Parts: sequence; structure tokens; C-alpha cells
Amino acid sequence: MWYVSTRGMAPPVNFEGALFSGYAPDGGLFMPEELPQLDRQTLCQWSTLSYPGLVKELCALFIGPELIPREDLNGLIDRAFSRFRHREVVHLSRLKNGLNVLELWHGVTYAFKDLSLCCTAQFLQYFLDKREKHVTVVVGTSGDTGSAAIESVQGAKNVDIIVLLPKGHCSKIQELQMTTVLKENVHVFRVEGNSDELDEPIKAVFTDVAFVKKHNLMSLNSINWSRVLVQMAHYFFAYFRCVPSLDMCPLPPVEVVVPTGAAGNLAAGCIAQKMGLPICLVGAVNRNDIIHRTVQQGDFSLSEAVNPTLASAMDIQVPYNMERIFWLLSGSDSQMTRALMEQFERTQSLNLPRDLHSKLSEAVTSASVSDEAITQAMGRCWDENQYLLCPHSAVAASCHYQWTDRQQSSIPRCCLAPASAAKFPEAVLAAGLTPEIPEEILALEHKETRCTLMRRGDDWTQILRDTIEDLSRRWRGHAPNSSE
Repeated sequence: MWYVSTRGMAPPVNFEGALFSGYAPDGGLFMPEELPQLDRQTLCQWSTLSYPGLVKELCALFIGPELIPREDLNGLIDRAFSRFRHREVVHLSRLKNGLNVLELWHGVTYAFKDLSLCCTAQFLQYFLDKREKHVTVVVGTSGDTGSAAIESVQGAKNVDIIVLLPKGHCSKIQELQMTTVLKENVHVFRVEGNSDELDEPIKAVFTDVAFVKKHNLMSLNSINWSRVLVQMAHYFFAYFRCVPSLDMCPLPPVEVVVPTGAAGNLAAGCIAQKMGLPICLVGAVNRNDIIHRTVQQGDFSLSEAVNPTLASAMDIQVPYNMERIFWLLSGSDSQMTRALMEQFERTQSLNLPRDLHSKLSEAVTSASVSDEAITQAMGRCWDENQYLLCPHSAVAASCHYQWTDRQQSSIPRCCLAPASAAKFPEAVLAAGLTPEIPEEILALEHKETRCTLMRRGDDWTQILRDTIEDLSRRWRGHAPNSSE
């Protein structure tokens, strides 16, 4: 299996190359050169698998036994999921009024990012141990990615991780999950800017190909193909748990509502759909509605500013994984994708070509949900089920309630729940409800914290480069037989 850049100007790489790259050298994102097609028989065979079982099958299709033999792959994935609190790893809650909530948050940091990052970290360690190499991971976060990435690699001997978090834009708990990890290989920066602004110095560093190569830099943001790959399993699990019967021909559809910010989960859903899984996708966003406008009108343009909302991890204006979706739906047209993305980067405004827009509207529908609708959905779900939704999960549930109240759509629907309500007590209180916070999260309040401030006006790119160079020097000093 080979991976090519969405912009078509980088040489193909294998899974290991894509894993260690982040952005492709031409600024694009890696995608599989071709997608395996799953027939009805395969889907029926997969329908009885556990969530880890589905991850194993999907990873085997996209990694290849010459890179990670199947037995090793199974072991890595079992190890990745060994710290999850739920025996199923993910869990479907069937609630009143047809509301199916797929809980993706039973990992260490109570967010869906744990699912893909714990696997990705295992793949990383596997290759690093084989190659006796060191990498520096650079991550920008709007809340959950940073803590999940830190948890997945903290204490690893051949990985340093640098996390940039937006000061004042994460929940208090999200920030504490990052700043209380005092391991030597964890380096956290609190940036005086929003999550789109802190992505800029990261992108600037990654476009310096020689610098990236010299320091073995990689990213664990959802630009990383490995994360998208693991997240495809959500859709298969949701489908098999919600489909009324697999005896019908053709197989009946299931609608999956995806609360989304950077569109990584949505891209995973589009790939699963292209491989033959009969799902209808709904991209559900908060007031930061660039994905909604793109689906509805073909208008992929920035708004004046990022709106702070209760669903703070989705307060994003540049959903970079839309590039993967454009490439996929354009029939792998890298020339067009490159032209579109270069125009967007230059002008921050783009109208999709009519043909691409109509393909996008066929693959995905969308909705934008206000803070008021978020708190209403949280309140209603509690009243009907005594079940607390996090504000991001409530974005999906709000769509469900609107459509069921209008008797729209009779097909089964599954709402993805990306985080536990325990991480967002402020939003739970805003909905007039009482937060339920587990002991290990309460304990964060009393832990020592460590992070460095990046002030507005500082040269963030230079600070990042200096930090990376310093870590490389330190590794070279420590490495037993390093000639890197």
C-alpha cells in the first residue's frame, strides 16, 4: 500500500513514511493511492468483530505485513487499548427517542483522540525501536489532542513531544491534563492565541523540509494518516451496532452524525463510505461553520474571527482535513486539489467547482448548532435519560432532536460522542445541570504544573525551532551510538 500527497508533488511513501511525515513535503496530506473495496461478504464477516478487532482488520489492509507482520500488529493494537476503562473500548448507549450515542471517550484522557493516538504511538515505538531512531513530535491542540498525544508517548525514551495549547481557549481540565505531566520528554507551551493561530508556526516549521529531516520531526495532529486510519473503525462499529439487519439487499444505510472541527473524523467517515460501508454522513459543527457553508453552498472561506463556543474543541476555522475529502471526492485529482488549496491559503476564500460541490453534497450533509441549542440538547438528554452529554456530543444530539421532532428521516441514526461530559463542567453548569467528575480528574487540581508562555508579539516559529534544536542536541548527547 502506497501513500500519495493530495497535492501530487511529493514521491509516494509507504505507511511508515506517512506515519513519520505529518504534512507531505509539498504541503499536502498523505492518502492511500487506492482504497480497498469491501464486498457484502466481508462486511457481514466483520459485523461480529469487537472494536479492537475492526481496528486490526482496517490496519492490516492499510499497513501491509511486510512492514508490521499481522501477529505484531495484533499485539500492538491490544497493548494500545489495554488502558481503556470500558471492556468494549467504545460503547453504544441506546437512549430514548431513537438517540444512539457512540461513546468514544473511555480512554485515559476521556476523549476520542485516545483511540487513534494510543495505536499511532504503538506504531511509532515499533518502528523507532527497529531503527534505533529518535523523533520530536510537534502538536497544536484546541483541547483534546494535546493531552491524548502526551498520554500516548509520555516517558518514551526515543520520543520528545512539544505541545502548543491556546491560552484561555481550552477548558480548565483539558489544560491541566497537559500541564500536569512532568515527564522529561513532555514540553508544553501556552500560546496567547487561538488554535488556528498556533497552527501557523507549526506549519511554517514543517514546510522547511531540510529542518524536518534533520531533526526527525513529525506531527500527531489529525494531519497524520495513522489517526485517520484508526478513526475509520468508529463508522464500522456504529454501522454494525445500528443496522436493523444484514440480510437485506442492498445493505440498508445508517446515518452517522459527526461533531467535527478539523474534519479528521469526517475524512475517516468519507473513506469508510468510499470503501463500501453504507453510511450517510452528517458533519455537525458549532457556530464556526466553515464546513457547513462548504457543504451547503460550496463556500470554503474564513469568517472574520473564530467564535468562542461551549464546544470549544471545535472552535476552528481552518478544517485542514477537508483537503483529504476534496481529493477523495474529486477522483484523486491532485492538480485540482493543489490549485484549490493554494488559492485558499493565498486568499483565505474559495468557491468549490460545481462538480466537486455536488459530489460533496451527495457524500455529506451538514448542520450548524448554536450554544443555546447545545445547552437545550444537554438538558433534554438529561431529562429523558439521566445521561450527561459533553457539549461536543450535544452538537450531534441537537441535530438528532431537531430531525426527530420534525419526523425527518426514518433510517437508524448514530451520534458520535467525542468526549465525556466530565471534561467540560463549565458547559454542564451552563446547561443548568450538575457535573459528575471522576476522582482522577478532580485530583488534577492539586498537581504541580509546568508550561512555558508564548506571548503575543514573540516570534513563535523561532521559539519552536530553538526548542526543537535544543532537544535534538540533548538526544545526540544521550544516544548510546547515535550518528544522526
